[in-house]
Parts: sequence; C-alpha cells; structure tokens
Amino acid sequence: MHRSQLFNRTRLKLATWYAGVMGLILGGCGIAVYLHLAQAHWKAIDGEIETLAGTLHDSLEPVLDKPGELSDHVEQILPGLCRRQTLCKTPPPSSHVHVLGVSTQDLYYVQFLDLSLQRLGTVNTPPQVTPQVQTQPWRTVVDNQGQRYHQVSLLLKTASGQPWGYLQLGRSLEGYDEHLQSLKIFFLFGMPIAILVIGAASWGLAGIAMRPVYDSYQQIQQFTADAAHELRTPLAAIQANVEATLGATPLSLSEAQGTLQTIERQNARLSQLVQDLLMLSRMDLKVFPIKRQVVCLNDIVQDLVEELAALSLSARVTLQLELNDQQIVKIMGDEEQLYRLVTNLITNAIQYTPSEGTVTVRLLTEDQNALIQVQDTGIGIDAENQARVFDRFYRVSSDRSRHTGGAGLGLAIAQAIVEAHHGKIQVQSQLGRGSRFTVQFPLRNLRS
Repeated sequence: MHRSQLFNRTRLKLATWYAGVMGLILGGCGIAVYLHLAQAHWKAIDGEIETLAGTLHDSLEPVLDKPGELSDHVEQILPGLCRRQTLCKTPPPSSHVHVLGVSTQDLYYVQFLDLSLQRLGTVNTPPQVTPQVQTQPWRTVVDNQGQRYHQVSLLLKTASGQPWGYLQLGRSLEGYDEHLQSLKIFFLFGMPIAILVIGAASWGLAGIAMRPVYDSYQQIQQFTADAAHELRTPLAAIQANVEATLGATPLSLSEAQGTLQTIERQNARLSQLVQDLLMLSRMDLKVFPIKRQVVCLNDIVQDLVEELAALSLSARVTLQLELNDQQIVKIMGDEEQLYRLVTNLITNAIQYTPSEGTVTVRLLTEDQNALIQVQDTGIGIDAENQARVFDRFYRVSSDRSRHTGGAGLGLAIAQAIVEAHHGKIQVQSQLGRGSRFTVQFPLRNLRS
C-alpha cells in the first residue's frame, strides 16, 4: 500500500509538471495567436480605410472650387451626400457602387469639415460622433453607446491649391470587436478544456513513464527478498549446528568432524551464492571483464560431457554428445565464461531429468551461427513459465532445487554470459516431455 502511494504521488507530480508546462506553452501560444490575429485584422482595417480615403481625396480635390463649399460635382461622386441644414435624400440604388468600392458601405462614414471644423456634409455619419480634427491623422472614437470607430482625417485643397477643409473617413469596429470577443470566449472556455485533456494525457504518459521504474522497483524488491531467503537458509543451518554443538555434551572426534563438515557445506553454498550474485551484478553494470580470444566450442562441450558424466551417473541419467568431429567450431569469447555457460545448462538439465532419462548435448552450425543445444527428457516447463526461467532465483521445481542445493541463478547467469557475447538463448519445452535450450553465437571462421 505504501509503495503504491509513493508511486502514485510521484506519478501525480510528473503529471502536474507535464500539464503545467504544456498549459504554459499552450497559453503562450494562444496569447501569441490572439495578438497576431488582432494585429493582422487591425492592419487590414487601416489599409482599407487608407485606400478608400486616398481614392476619395484624389477624386474630390479636382472638383473643389471654393474653400468650405460643396459643389454639385461632390454629390455626383458621393450620391449619398447629406449637406448641412439640408433634408437628406435617400440615395438611389446606384449609390451602392459609388467610389468607396466596398460592398459593406454601412460600416463606413464620410464627413466634410471646413477649416473652422464645422460640418459641411456627411455620408452615413453616426450622429453620436463629434467631428474634430486631431493632431494625428488616425484616431479611434467611441460614441455614446460604446460603439467604436476608426477614422482618418485628410486635408483637402481646391483645384488651385488653397486649403479647402477636411475629409474624415471612418469605419465601424463592431465586427472587429465581435471577432476579438469571440476569440476571447474561445480561449476562455477552450483553455480549461485543453488543460483537462492535457492533464488526463499527462496522467497517462506519467504512468507509462513510471512503469519501467515501478517494474525495476518490483524486481529489486523481489530480488532482495529472494536473496535474503537464500542467504537465510544456510545461515540458519550453520546457526543450528553451532547451537547444537555448544549445548551438547563433549563431542567425539567423529561428531565434531560431522558438524564442521555440515558448516563447511553451508559455507560453500553461501560463498557460491555470493559469487554468483557478484558476477550478475558486474555483468549488469558492464564491468565484468571478458577475455576475448579464439575459443573452440568442440573442446568445451567434449570436456564438460566427460567431466559431468559422474554427475549424470549418480542421478541415473544418460548424458550423450552429438558432435561432428570433422567440423571445428570456433568463436571469439571468454573461455572461462563459456565453460560456465555450458556447465550450467548441462547440470540444470540433469537436475530436472528423472531417473532413466536422457540429456543430449549438440554442437552444430546454422546460417553463419554456432548453436549449442542441451535437450533433456525431464519434467518440462509449461508455456506460462517459460519466459521466467531466466529470472533470478526462479525455480521450475522448488523442492528439487532445494534438494540439489540450487539457488535458481544458473540460467540467469547463463543468459548474462550469452548476452555478454552478443548471442541469443531460448527455450522450447513441453510439460512432462522435456526441454531444449538453444544458445546461438555469431560464427567466426578463423584459421589457427
């Protein structure tokens, strides 16, 4: 429970960091997009107003005669013109294609001011906007209803070059403001939803990231428990013998020797276990020295079959070798480790093969690879446990390993040696019919 809470807290912290960083990035991108769109839209409005104002300016100046007076030519250019103190007429349909040249004419207004800033005439001028000329040509005004307008003021001159008055052309910013408001609403409601989605995704990604760590932690916990269990057994046996000896009456020489022999066996088992664990640890850290040299696999398998014949005989198991004497198989590797590898495979096969069974060792080549096969007619391994036979401290039959003194490290060491030599090891087995372990090494065709 404590371990689960620990990893869940770590996962929550990772997810929070992921979501926070992604939220900041998303928020920054959203603000940047909003500002970019607002600026681009604003520049488009400025450009449109400037173009229309310039067109009107160039069209009107040639027809202006007297300063402060609107001639009939102006009304011809702007059919919707409403003069000062004049009842404005409804512009004819043709006015929809006047010199403004835009389809959304109702968004624009035009007003003429004399040099004293008195209004002379207007086209679609909002009544709430007070005419004035600012020092800067561009200005944004707000009417009494809060509606914003963007306008530009240009000085008009008569055909003779005398100052005539001012032309002001403005555009309603209602559409622009609505567009920005919709973007704000989108980001206002979209950001929390995006953060929730990012948070859920971050929780999942944190779980994926934590899975290898959790698995490694579980393996370490299991390894620690198994190692402690394996160490406790011989230590308990030694302790029991010592206590029995100390509490007994004076021992005879034979009894003392028997006790010391028992302690010696348990100590040897402890030493072997520690050496195996140290070897695996060094191999995991890639610091185990490998003395690479040309190694003849024929010699290794022949020597070990002869050496382990006594072990197979005591177990009443037939140990046989299938080898082509005409084919010499050599690889680059550490001879001592390769001896350890084949020894572990053969002894493992003998241990798990019942009396009158057979263990066969083969050496052959296939597709530029050297193959060492150790096949037995033993108890076999079910499909569910075949992937676990190379785990440390794993036993197919716990009782049998206890009887033989094995700690469940033989196949784990074998796999580590194979991987250190860039090889592969696999097992094929049927429950009750036996197993076959195959080791594959890259073949090196070398001449002595």
